[in-house]
Amino acid sequence: MSETISTTGGDRRLWAFVLGVVAVTIGVLLHLPMFWMGRDMGFRMVGMPMDSGMIAGMYLIVAGIAVAAFGLLPRNLSQQMAASSQIAVSAPEDAPLSWAHWRLMGVLVIALVIDIMKPASLGFTIPGMIDEYGVPRATVSLVPFVALVGTVLGSFVWGWVADIYGRKASILLSAVMFVGTSICGAMPSLAWNIGMCFMMGAAAGGMLPVTYALLAEMMPSRHRGWSLVLVGGLGAVGGYAAASLIAAWLEPIYSWRILWLANLPSGLMLVVLGTFIPESAKFLMARGRRAEAQKVMTQFGSTMHRIVPDEPAAPRGPTSAPIGRAFVGKLAALSLTAIGWGLVNFGLLLWLPVELIARGYSMEVSSRLLAASALIALPTVFLVAWIYSAWSAKKSLLAAIAVTLLGLAGVLWLALSDHASPVLPVALLIIGSNGIIAMLLPYAAESFPLRIRGRTTGWVAACSKAGGVLAQALAILAIVPTLAASALMIAVPMALSFLLVWRFGRETRGADLRDLDPEGHVFDKSGF
Repeated sequence: MSETISTTGGDRRLWAFVLGVVAVTIGVLLHLPMFWMGRDMGFRMVGMPMDSGMIAGMYLIVAGIAVAAFGLLPRNLSQQMAASSQIAVSAPEDAPLSWAHWRLMGVLVIALVIDIMKPASLGFTIPGMIDEYGVPRATVSLVPFVALVGTVLGSFVWGWVADIYGRKASILLSAVMFVGTSICGAMPSLAWNIGMCFMMGAAAGGMLPVTYALLAEMMPSRHRGWSLVLVGGLGAVGGYAAASLIAAWLEPIYSWRILWLANLPSGLMLVVLGTFIPESAKFLMARGRRAEAQKVMTQFGSTMHRIVPDEPAAPRGPTSAPIGRAFVGKLAALSLTAIGWGLVNFGLLLWLPVELIARGYSMEVSSRLLAASALIALPTVFLVAWIYSAWSAKKSLLAAIAVTLLGLAGVLWLALSDHASPVLPVALLIIGSNGIIAMLLPYAAESFPLRIRGRTTGWVAACSKAGGVLAQALAILAIVPTLAASALMIAVPMALSFLLVWRFGRETRGADLRDLDPEGHVFDKSGF
C-alpha cells in the first residue's frame, strides 16, 4: 500500500490514512448487527432505537474520514500550489498505447462504475423506502434531491480538492467517504438516510471530472478522444448495470437496504485499486518529487515544460477571443444538453420503477427490465467511442441526443397505450443518455480554450446534476408530472439542445487544442 499513498510523503502519513480507513470500516461494521436483527421482518428497521454500537460507529466514521484526509494532505502546501501553476504537462501526439495506458483505463473504468453505481441506486431504493417508512413519495424524494445537491457541490469542490491533494489522492478520499455512506442501509429513520445521502453525493460529484483530468494528462493526444469517451461510457453503463443487477438479485432477499450496504465492499475495492492509479506528473513535480514524476512520464510518454510568463506570446491558429455569440452559443448548447440529460437520468429513470409498479409490474420484474436495458447499452459504448474518434465528435453527440429523443417518444407512446412494452423505450433512453454523458464532458473539454477549460467543463458537469435537482424538486413539491407529461417536458430542452449543438458546436476530431488559445503556449525550452 505504500505506493498507493505515496502522495502523502512519509510513513506517518501513510499510517494515518490506513488508520482512517480501518476506523471507517469498523464504524460501518458496528451498524450491521442491528441490520441483521431485522431479518425476520424482511430487514425492516423503521422505529428501532439506535444502540450504542451504532452511535459509536458514527463517531468512528467521522473521525476516520478526518484522519484519512490528514494522511493524504501534502506538506508545504502553499509553495507546492504556486509551483504547480508554472508547470505544463504535454501528452505525446503519436505515441503508441502502452500497457500502462491500458491498465490506467481499466482501473478508472472500475472506479467510475463504483462511483456511478451510488446515485444510480436511488431509483431502486425509493419504492422500498416508501413502503417501509410509510411516507408519501414527495417526502422520500428528499433522498435523491439531497444526494443530487451534494453532487452539484461536489462537482465544484472536488476540482479544488484534486489540485491540493492530487488526482489520485482525491479519488482515494472519495472512496473512504463511500465506505462511510454504506450505513444508509442500516438507518432506522428517514432523516438519517437523507443526511448520509448528501455525503454520498458530495463524494461522488467530483469523480468524473477528476478522472478526465488524470486521463487527459496521461493519454497520447491522438488517442485522447476515444479513450475518454470509452472510459466514461463504460463507467456510466457499468454503474447503472451494477445498481440494476444488485436490485434484481439481492433486493428481493435483503430489501432496498442492500443497495446502500454494497458501498462497503465497493468502496474498499476502490481504495485497493488506488495502488494501480498513478499520480499526475505535474502534481508530483510541483511538490519536488522529480524522480517519481520522471518515472510516471517515462511510463506514459509525457513531457513537461516550465511556463515562462513574461515572454511575449506567439499566436497560433484562430485568434478569436473566447467570448461573443459563438462562445455563448457553445456553452448554452452543452449546458442545455447536460440539463436534459440530468432530467432523464435523475428524473425519468428514477421515476420509472415506481411507474412500472403502478402499472402492475413487480419490483423484481421492473429491476430486471432496467438491468437488461443497461446490459443492452453496454456494447454500444464501444461504438460510441469509435464513431467519436473515427467519424465526427460533433455528429456523434448529435446522434446520442437523437436516440434519447426517440426514447422519450417511446415513453410517450408507453404512457398513452395500455398494451405497449416498456423494453424498447427504456433501452433507447439508457443507450442515448449513456452516449450523451460519455461524450459530453470530453467534447466540452475539447471545445473551449485552456484558460477557461476547467471552469466551462465544470459548469457543464454541474448542469448535468442541476437537471436532476430540478426533477427531484418537482417530486418533493408533490407535482411529479405524469409519464406522458414528463416525456414531453424533457423532450423540449433536449430538442433545443440538438439545434444549438448543430448550430454552434465545433468539430474537434483531430483538432490541435492549442489552436483554441489565441495567446498560444510559451514554454522554457530547456525544460527541467
